Amino acid sequence: MEFKHISVLLNECIENLDIKPSGIYVDGTAGGAGHSKEIAKRLTDGHLFALDRDPDAVKTATERLAGFPATVIQTNYADMKTALAEKGIDAVDGVLLDLGVSSWQLDNGERGFSYHMDAPLDMRMSQSGTSAADLVNTLGVQELTDILRDYGEEKFAYRIACNIVKAREKAPIETTLQLADIISNSVPAAVRRDGHPARKSFQAIRIAVNQEFEAETEGIRAAFEMLKPGGRLCVITFHSLEDRLVKNLFSEFSKGCICPPEIPICVCGRKPQGKLVTRKPIVPTEKEVKGNARSRSAKLRVIEKLP
Repeated sequence: MEFKHISVLLNECIENLDIKPSGIYVDGTAGGAGHSKEIAKRLTDGHLFALDRDPDAVKTATERLAGFPATVIQTNYADMKTALAEKGIDAVDGVLLDLGVSSWQLDNGERGFSYHMDAPLDMRMSQSGTSAADLVNTLGVQELTDILRDYGEEKFAYRIACNIVKAREKAPIETTLQLADIISNSVPAAVRRDGHPARKSFQAIRIAVNQEFEAETEGIRAAFEMLKPGGRLCVITFHSLEDRLVKNLFSEFSKGCICPPEIPICVCGRKPQGKLVTRKPIVPTEKEVKGNARSRSAKLRVIEKLP
């Protein structure tokens, strides 16, 4: 199956990265190399490092970036400092992170991300480590409830968790459609009529399997730390929990004095490390959403490193 992925907010990302032909850039989530290729095309004596933990993405990106000033590395973007240090890089001019699951992973049924196709219950972006099947067949009711509620904002988390545990007592839950059916039968009929009832739960389990929020926090901090003064970090998110995380981190980076309000003069000496390039997130145009429905929930936030 060909690795297909439509790059979201492509022009907006390229514009906001403010690419210098001689700069060093990082695409921390290379995927099908759509963003990566557009960055690399604008470099002369600069260089792009394209990272991805998915071996399928690494293979595709390597092929599509052949002939460009680019290096593809299989690693989690949370580990970018270590990965780039091995290449002799300790500072960069810009970083792009396109968070979440790619269209390729969703459309490739055998990867186990989709509730529309029957496949082994996997969901591992790296294709190694703990799988979704491992989680749903071993975690207790409370642990499952916490995952579904905290990562999926699922209103019926406890009921779904109870039914997962009840179902696996009869036989292990091994496929995506097995799990989707359990979820569907755990919610009221009205919920089943309002989009697919498994959407939030699958999102939550995928986030837990890949430890996405931990990676996002570590990756964003590492990326911002590596930026040279004037360098920019662009982050695309696809749901409210991710966007909130990015917004809070960017707010932290751009915050100055943290003295209590009752102290009239600053004594902490804290200075802002960055400035927000986008006060509000950039969202896709109607034209883009019409051409790629999966872009409809995308949001782009940008921050610039201060001297």
